[in-house]
Amino acid sequence: MTSKPVDLPADLASAYLALLSEREMLQAERDVVVAERDTVVAERDIAVAQAANAQAMLSDSEALIASLELAIEKLKRELRGRRSERTARLIDQMELQLEELVMAATEDEAAAQAAAAKTSSVRSFTRKRPVRKPWPEDIERERVVIDPPVTCACCGGSRLSKLGEDVTETLEEVPRRFKVIETVREKFTCRDCEAISQPPAPFHATPRGFIGPHLLATILFDKFGMHSPLNRQSTRFKCEGIELSTSTLADQVGYGTAALLPIFDLIEAHVFAAERLFGDDTTIPIQAKDKCTTGRIWTYVCDDRPYGGAAAPAAIYYASSDRRGEHPQKHLAGYGGILQSDCYNGFEPLSVAEKKAVPITFAFCHAHARRKFFELADIQKNARDRKRKGKPISPIALEAVQRYDALFEIEREINGLSAEERLAARQEKSKPLFDDMHEWLKRERAMLSKSSEAIEPIDYMLKRWDGFARFLEDGRICLTNNAAERALRGIALGRRNWTFAGSQRGADRAAIMLSVITTCRLNDVDPKAWLADVFARIADLPVSRLHELLPWQWKTHKGTAIAAAA
Repeated sequence: MTSKPVDLPADLASAYLALLSEREMLQAERDVVVAERDTVVAERDIAVAQAANAQAMLSDSEALIASLELAIEKLKRELRGRRSERTARLIDQMELQLEELVMAATEDEAAAQAAAAKTSSVRSFTRKRPVRKPWPEDIERERVVIDPPVTCACCGGSRLSKLGEDVTETLEEVPRRFKVIETVREKFTCRDCEAISQPPAPFHATPRGFIGPHLLATILFDKFGMHSPLNRQSTRFKCEGIELSTSTLADQVGYGTAALLPIFDLIEAHVFAAERLFGDDTTIPIQAKDKCTTGRIWTYVCDDRPYGGAAAPAAIYYASSDRRGEHPQKHLAGYGGILQSDCYNGFEPLSVAEKKAVPITFAFCHAHARRKFFELADIQKNARDRKRKGKPISPIALEAVQRYDALFEIEREINGLSAEERLAARQEKSKPLFDDMHEWLKRERAMLSKSSEAIEPIDYMLKRWDGFARFLEDGRICLTNNAAERALRGIALGRRNWTFAGSQRGADRAAIMLSVITTCRLNDVDPKAWLADVFARIADLPVSRLHELLPWQWKTHKGTAIAAAA
């Protein structure tokens, strides 16, 4: 309380005591205010920490739910097979959503820990993470031992004995290292005849040994296997301290592709010797003088694993500037067997195929036929399409999809059985369903108006019914052409990276490299390791032993060599 002027003491001693008393009162008031402020701040920190914990728990729960839902969908697909295109799109969307939720949950966890560090009464939330898989046994390991204490932290004594150790494993990346290999060939002269002797130069993957086999394999695999253009590779090399221009890399790609041509020819002969092929094509932009033209990449895949065949799977690719039928007819000129494809007439006209010594038997893809019905029965697509928004789905298309689903369910059950077992199961289970579907389609077609959208997919099947029904006559035939479509999937995804092929020769070069890389993947062989070994050995092998470098035989020889070394 402030004293009034009339109440002030007359002497200095009393005034001094009054001033001290007032200062003590002011300090006490300040202490009360500070205490109240600290209490408010502490309560606020506790509230913030609790809110951060709640948000972290919520984000973790959302990520966990999304993870479990994704796992359930994947288990369903693994158990029952891919049921529809919509299921595949759903799983892709769920995987992207899970990524975002996990990242958000991690950020919220870090925020909760930071908020909890400001208060001692709230324990921070910690997410439960899945058990990490162990690192590979052959991975390089580096042991870093922190200097141990020399004296006791409690009493200062120096008599310490080791009780144990705690080890923390951290996965680290060692930047790519480059080295220059100097190959020295010493010259000697004869003192008797003065002739000069020198050992012959070893084989190099490229002329003058400018690029080693492993580096050449990396360049080619990154370009054609991972769809990384050479200009991006050049930029990455520059960041790592190595100057390799785009033109220099392109020069090495030309050398590498030329060296692989004998292997391409062997794979081609193996593919067209198969009893059954999958054929398909996709677009590829090819640069012309003034603009890009729409070319084509054709693929033919032999894969007998669905019916337990012994032949190794392989794929061959060709490039063309257009989709005229003369291109696939040239590819198939010497082939006679079963060709599974869509209903493109350009593969080979029936009149030409029937005149061959060994004619081509066409078996059409039911996935293409089902897809035409599915597009009319896809509720989500209809809702997104403004032109069809509000229109009901086609009941005929929906029933056709359901009938097809029953056929595909039988195919999943017999996948991997022998051709004879597959044929017997189809005659017993699939034939009644397919024959009934045939009669049903003919009845529905007769009652439809000309404006009905279901006419097109129905006619697509009825006009080619013999080709669609051929799977009931041969157990080697599959219900779909998915093997060829899988072989083209990488091209469809990679087009966005490399934009276009520089020329027709560039497209042909890509077809050669895609053939060897895809064949490696079909045989569970690492394409990059295979390329490096082939570039190191191909010139030293005689022509009679080139077949040892085929991916499936290379895998067998490598396995034998590893077992012998062990």
